[in-house]
Amino acid sequence: MINIAIDGHVGSGKSTLAKGLAKKLGFKVLDTGAIYRGFACAFKDKGYTEINDATIEDFVKDAKVEIFFEGELQHVLVNSKDYTAFLREEEISLLSSKVSPYKVLREKVKQLQREFASKYNCIMEGRDIGTVVLPNADVKFFITASEVVRAERRYLQYKDKKDSPSFEEVLQDLRERDYRDEHREVAPLKPASDAIVVDTSNMTLEESIDYCLKTIKSLVKSKNM
Repeated sequence: MINIAIDGHVGSGKSTLAKGLAKKLGFKVLDTGAIYRGFACAFKDKGYTEINDATIEDFVKDAKVEIFFEGELQHVLVNSKDYTAFLREEEISLLSSKVSPYKVLREKVKQLQREFASKYNCIMEGRDIGTVVLPNADVKFFITASEVVRAERRYLQYKDKKDSPSFEEVLQDLRERDYRDEHREVAPLKPASDAIVVDTSNMTLEESIDYCLKTIKSLVKSKNM
């Protein structure tokens, strides 16, 4: 199987890039963040009031995750409940960033990710794909952009929704999430030593897709892409 790893900061455009590349290559794309968000939804539903080693371990021991696709839409089920419709809510996004650093949860997700990669030619995106999950991926990208550009992108996602946060609130949340991602004890966010860093601050989506597509095809010539 051909595996492409895409890591990067929140708001860098990695999810949209992964989907665009997968469509052009005919690959499956696994949204790792959606899996963590699914866990966050289920954690909330369980009614836990604290986030710590004990509550995360208690939650994970009985958590069963399923992934299936309807066209390009990835569904995430935890304990047989489909949480797909709730994954992009801001509350879930914030909760996901708080529960995802715990090792026991990351190990659960890593097992799912590696099983997926063994079955499909795929593009997998997240925070530690190239460094931890798929260290032998055929091509690794690390996607980033300036803080302001990333905050603007996220602000535009929320601005027409009820009780949407201000730009300043989005920017502050982004900075806090960057800090948590980069300084967590388990699998901190950083480029793999052999990753290709792509700054999308001044790139359109199509430009970033074209650049990464050319790079993939030049590096994976031996597999008849």
